Amino acid sequence: MKKEVLVFISDCYADWESSYICAELNKPDTEFSVKTLAVQNSPIKSMGGFTVIPDYSIAELPAQFHMLILVGGTSWMKRENDEVKQVVDLCVAKGIPVAAICDASTFLADNGYLDDIEHTGNSLPYLEEYASGYKGSEHFIEKQVVSTERFITANGTSAVEFAKEILSYLQVMPEDQLDEWYHMFKVGFYK
Repeated sequence: MKKEVLVFISDCYADWESSYICAELNKPDTEFSVKTLAVQNSPIKSMGGFTVIPDYSIAELPAQFHMLILVGGTSWMKRENDEVKQVVDLCVAKGIPVAAICDASTFLADNGYLDDIEHTGNSLPYLEEYASGYKGSEHFIEKQVVSTERFITANGTSAVEFAKEILSYLQVMPEDQLDEWYHMFKVGFYK
């Protein structure tokens, strides 16, 4: 049986931020399966205009899953995703890794999850402005992606780096193959 990775989506989610990682994790030869999670299971429209019917609502959260991925989007600033905090709390309690990019990282910062661990986000001034509960500025690192034992954080310009870090964390492919994968999507076939 494949290990489920849940991708939390909400109205106007940034569909490109999860595209690289979902495509790789969902390949038939991996041990993973990607499923979408939302506050409710009504249709969700991405920033790119794709309509998705979530696999699970928060009320239907599966008993077991292997990772939670939070993607950015415009609804984080409107506080429409606050209910996902209970899922993040569950992940923390059970030792399930959480990966967040763009304003999903801001959500983690605002709710205190990043106060005592190394992390990144859209920028330190951005977190200080838009995450009123944030107290982790001394642990902020100016990098595209930062990975700790249970949290992966990324800024909104790092969809490829975010995917690479998750693929490495989950040991989806050997490191040399992962380096080739990263180079292909970051640089391309030709310079």
